[in-house]
Amino acid sequence: MKLFGTDGVRGYAGKFLTAQVTLKVAMAAGIYFKKYSKSRRILVGKDTRKSGYMIENSLVSGLTAVGYDVIQTGPIPTPAVAFLTQNMRCDAGIMISASHNDYHDNGIKLFDSNGDKFSSDIEKEIEKIYNDDEKIAKYQVFDEDIGSSRRIDGVIGRYIVQLKNSFPLKCNLSGTRIVLDTANGAAYKVAPMILEELGAEVITINNSPNGLNINDNCGALHPDGVIKMVKETRADIGFALDGDADRLVVIDERGSVVDGDHLIGSLALFLKSTNALKGKGVVTTVMSNKGLEGFLETNQLKLHRSDVGDKNVLELMKEKNINFGGEESGHIILHDYAKTGDGLATALQVLSYFIQSNEKISTLLRPFDLSPQITTNLNISHKPPLKDIKGLGEVLQKIEAKNIRHLIRYSGTENKLRLLLESNNKTQLTKEMEALEIFFKKAL
Repeated sequence: MKLFGTDGVRGYAGKFLTAQVTLKVAMAAGIYFKKYSKSRRILVGKDTRKSGYMIENSLVSGLTAVGYDVIQTGPIPTPAVAFLTQNMRCDAGIMISASHNDYHDNGIKLFDSNGDKFSSDIEKEIEKIYNDDEKIAKYQVFDEDIGSSRRIDGVIGRYIVQLKNSFPLKCNLSGTRIVLDTANGAAYKVAPMILEELGAEVITINNSPNGLNINDNCGALHPDGVIKMVKETRADIGFALDGDADRLVVIDERGSVVDGDHLIGSLALFLKSTNALKGKGVVTTVMSNKGLEGFLETNQLKLHRSDVGDKNVLELMKEKNINFGGEESGHIILHDYAKTGDGLATALQVLSYFIQSNEKISTLLRPFDLSPQITTNLNISHKPPLKDIKGLGEVLQKIEAKNIRHLIRYSGTENKLRLLLESNNKTQLTKEMEALEIFFKKAL
């Protein structure tokens, strides 16, 4: 059975991600962790989905069955799980979340003892154990070796201190009005608390989770509520998080969404100006705009591109000894402060830049022009290898002949085909994208 996608195990809760599957994933992961165990403790956090109760209990059952003690934190952001796993000296951390997906989906994200997401090789090892019923039965423990579980409610305070330490002591947010959308998700308590403690006036929306309303027409994928509220309240800035708070979308004082590549470029320049940027470069993915690459080159910084996924971004950051990178979707990794994409850490860096610059967000976060780019997502029912789709090679050759950059890939978390085209001719892009959509609708 194929378990892992681009960001852990994810699927429809109760259909794909059942209690039985979750139990078995937990046992397989626990068996793998035991090879490197130091503490025999695993930390488990979750977002606000109703299905999180089912999955959490199954995970605890599976982990204790192979001898692990489990620390349950309740709803906290994904980056908090990554931080606390290392901070509390746990063998591993698990986050129960499907990130930006609708409430009916859920997922399992795994972190090693350093708070880093697992590599594909490790995921394959766990998947191999998952499919070996004899091995799983062999590692079932008995008597006093059975693990225990306990819930610790106040542990989020450590994460709050970590985040606040990333914000300069000389700065405060007094007089700054912020609209914050927590997507009825994992950061519904911690996000407004941090911003208010730093002195900001915070207008919080979509922070009443009921288990079913996470990401429901709100948050990073649906920033219309923030846009409307920023305009109505004349706020200085708006922030929209996704369900597990590892992604951030910024809205300027005019009510316009700041492009993710603009955000990456602006923060890179800010970090360079404060001597906080390491490695003389930035890591993004193949999705990022050519305009960002040109801007970085102008400022003597090199752009390194990874495959899609913040896990891949982080791996390349480590390889190149770089401490800043991200995805244009809003997953920004500030490795001096976070182990994975962290929406709150990113928001604090944006606010630090804003406070110290005395410029409006609309000016500050748009330091270069983007190349024309079009993206489209097509709903699909199956995912045959792209190389096996008849006629696709010829179609892409014609696109390349017109000096159009293309990226065609399947989503690793949803049943979608993602299409990206980029060139200097927007009219031509629109025409080619329409033709590409027609082709795939027939082919798939």
